[in-house]
Order: sequence, then structure tokens, then C-alpha cells
Amino acid sequence: MKDVRELDTIDGRIVTQLRRQGRLPNNALAAAVGIAPSTCLTRVRGLVDRGVIAGFHAEVDPAWFGRPIQAMIAVRLRSDARSAINEFSDRLAAMTEVLNVFFLAGADDFHVHVAARDPDDLRSFVVDHLSSAPEVALTETNLIFEHKRGRLAE
Repeated sequence: MKDVRELDTIDGRIVTQLRRQGRLPNNALAAAVGIAPSTCLTRVRGLVDRGVIAGFHAEVDPAWFGRPIQAMIAVRLRSDARSAINEFSDRLAAMTEVLNVFFLAGADDFHVHVAARDPDDLRSFVVDHLSSAPEVALTETNLIFEHKRGRLAE
């Protein structure tokens, strides 16, 4: 668990602004938080180095790449396969269909967020890459109708 008290007020304001608009230019970000652009750039780099900001990315709609069907697949590993958790999750994350892999506490070991071309493609992914894997005991697939990103309390 990270100690959130390590962030001072200015760092907190920088993070808040970047969460609202990740592509905010440095000079606009500096003006929004009331510091010089050079100071702002140094602070943003520090936030990245410390792991507060995990990265900058573009969120892309998979439908534009021919993958309009999204699903969340719960995966439960066999009890004798617990030593393979890291390898299994790395293998999943490397697959082109996989958008996110979540390692969980609870009955399921993973939730895998995937994007598929069509229902047959989704079925093939589950059968060929999950159900047939020797580590996997159970899968449960849920289609995603819509996704909306939440906001961390500011």
C-alpha cells in the first residue's frame, strides 16, 4: 500500500488535473496549479519516477480495430496450479484479444477483459486459450454492453 501522505498539495493538484485531462500541455498544467512550467515538468517526472503516475496512454475503442464484442471472463485456476499464476497472467496479457488482466482475491483468480471480432471469435478464445489450458479449472464469460470510466475521488 502506498503512503498517500507523501503527496504534497501541489503534487495532488497536478495529479487531479492530469486525471481530468491527461493530454494537458505542461505550460497549461503549470498555470492550472500555479507553478512555473520548469517546476511543473520536474514534479511530473518525479510523480512518474515514484510510481504515482503509472503511465500516459490513449484509450482506444476496440471496435475501430474490428473487435466490437467485449467480455469479462472470470478464470479460476486448479488448486495445484497456484505456482503458475505469474506465468499464466503474463501469457494472457500478451494475447492480442486481451485488454486487461486482473488478479483477484476471492473465488475467481482472474478477470480477463477481452475484445473479439464476433461471438465465434470470443468462443474460440475461451475454448482455445482458457478452457484448454491445463492450469484452468473454470471459466465464466460475461458480455459487456457498455463501459464507462469512473473517477477517483479528488
